[in-house]
Amino acid sequence: MEVSPFIDEKNILHLLGKKIKPGKSKRINFNTAKLHTHTSVEIPVIVERAKKKGPVVLITAGIHGDEINGIEIVRRVVAESINKPEKGTIICIPVLNIFGFINGAREFPDGRDLNRVFPGTKNGALASRFAYHFSNQILPIADLCLDFHTGGASRFNAPQIRIDRSHKKNTLLSKIFSAPFTVISPNIKKSYRYTCDQYNIPVLLYEGGKSLDSNNEITQVAIEGIKRVLSHYGMLRIETPVVPSETESILIESTFWMRAKYSGLLHLKIPAGKQIRKGEILAHITDPYGNFIHRVKATSNGHVINANQSPTVYQGDAIFHISKESNG
Repeated sequence: MEVSPFIDEKNILHLLGKKIKPGKSKRINFNTAKLHTHTSVEIPVIVERAKKKGPVVLITAGIHGDEINGIEIVRRVVAESINKPEKGTIICIPVLNIFGFINGAREFPDGRDLNRVFPGTKNGALASRFAYHFSNQILPIADLCLDFHTGGASRFNAPQIRIDRSHKKNTLLSKIFSAPFTVISPNIKKSYRYTCDQYNIPVLLYEGGKSLDSNNEITQVAIEGIKRVLSHYGMLRIETPVVPSETESILIESTFWMRAKYSGLLHLKIPAGKQIRKGEILAHITDPYGNFIHRVKATSNGHVINANQSPTVYQGDAIFHISKESNG
């Protein structure tokens, strides 16, 4: 892995108009816009540098402001000093969409999904302007990106890494991270992951849990994965323990959604992450009055990588995201 071009011949990092020398730490406030009250909104960019030269790893969360579990993962990376490298540089941004985080909302105040406007435009809407400044002032510094998300709304994701095979290093790094599941997921144009690929920067996207919720198990899986990746590059401090993965990550190349055939109250019978067999009862859908019950049965073998934990559903709502596997 080559040293970032934003590091000069004296190994000084130039970021957002600041200079960070080897072995130094700095918190830089990234400010692109104000609230409608004219109050400044600052996004902390936490930089830790070792004295030894090495890669620049960018760790982000909160692209969607309501995905609290991702924010908690990066917070713990900082709180537990995992971001203090043995060599190279680690940049942590726990909350990218600070506007959404303040409002408990997924989107930017302009109603746009930040993860659908990258790399942004200089004179566009608010989310697009933010993406533009991030894509030009921060992202190009990175040699590797780790980005943390949750399922949207009440949909709970089993801990998983999502990669596009177009970048060979993504496959290698996903094996090193070793989440319970590795999902082959094509890049979506204008997403953060797609932009990383356009910049030729390897990226791992971690999904786990659901929005407006914090789950310690989901967090811990991510923390251990981060440590394994940093250890692979010789960036993790020797005194920081690394827990080897007990099982090999399950590779999922194709998936489908099971949808509700009826509206009603949803009663899940299995958790996200469970291996299922064709014909197994996954959930019940009932009416509120005790007169109706529909048993949701698995239509094939597979693993449930997402489960809708909403107490109510409408006909056609997605209730399970399942891997496609042989029924033999």
